[in-house]
Amino acid sequence: MAEQPWYPGEEQAPAPLRTSELVEAADKPGLMSIATPVQALEPLVPGLENGQLPQEAPAGTRYEGGEALSSGSVLRLTFGTFIENKLAIAGLLIIVLLVLFCFVGPHIYITNQKTVNPLISNYGPSPGHLLGTDGEGFDVLGRLMVAGQSSIEVGMAAGLAAAIFGTLYGAISAVIGGIVDAVMMRVVDALFSLPTLFLLILLSAIFTPNLPLMILVLTFVAWLGPARLVRGEALTLRTREYVQAVKVAGGTRARIVVRHIVPNAIGTIMVNTSFLIADAILALAALSYLGLGLPNSIPTWGGMLSNGTNVIYDGYWWQLYPAGVAIVLTVVAFNFIGDALRDSLDVRLQRR
Repeated sequence: MAEQPWYPGEEQAPAPLRTSELVEAADKPGLMSIATPVQALEPLVPGLENGQLPQEAPAGTRYEGGEALSSGSVLRLTFGTFIENKLAIAGLLIIVLLVLFCFVGPHIYITNQKTVNPLISNYGPSPGHLLGTDGEGFDVLGRLMVAGQSSIEVGMAAGLAAAIFGTLYGAISAVIGGIVDAVMMRVVDALFSLPTLFLLILLSAIFTPNLPLMILVLTFVAWLGPARLVRGEALTLRTREYVQAVKVAGGTRARIVVRHIVPNAIGTIMVNTSFLIADAILALAALSYLGLGLPNSIPTWGGMLSNGTNVIYDGYWWQLYPAGVAIVLTVVAFNFIGDALRDSLDVRLQRR
């Protein structure tokens, strides 16, 4: 390498030391070794040994300043936060066990749930009938399984339908804006002003209850919440740069809603859906308890609860408590899952 010329009146910079000179200087007593600065960092940097930097940070290392430890995707962070929640795992386990109990159990524990048998009515728990029999001679444990099928089916179908319709309604209202948005939201406000239980009782009294119609009735009163939530999210999302770019490029409103608004509000939708399913199961139980739910030919947990209440003072406790416990476990499990989803989808609560 050619040396730089030196002119009179300028301070001449010291010549750079060659590698051999640095090594010799390091070996002279009284001088600091060139490795000393790196070695001095060993107690400060986790994983630094013998002056060598680690290829990646050791597991569990925490740095000051809030640096994220994980370089994985958002989905991995969300899943990691979800499985760390013990209540979420408990809720998920309860739901899985209840689904297996209701849909697989009848094929293992086989009972007659179609023919009335007064000869064995109101029998207590015994080896032949683990939870006894009810007033019509039906095995209570087998009845609990069959009733759970309709309760879970109606609750999940109504919750998912309400989430889908409410999401599209709120997103379309926010994207269109103006007078259309105002009118659509006033419809939501008007329906919100009516008591939910009164509306359910009115609709159940007007229409003959059956499985599809009950799903529609519960959906009609449940879509209002997600419509408001998604509209609020959409009002924020529609001002983002990528949405404005789609408008400039000539994208339709339908494309904006389906491809940009809904996917970016999926966190809010998922959390709300879990709560909607729990509310639908509880609403069906309330209607069945009042005698306005599904017909007697389709057993439900609410119907079992209503029948058990009539005979509880006669000492037939096994006709009341199993259905009540099943309803409580299902609703609490879905609420646990909803709370965990809300925490895992909140970036402020994800592991840093």
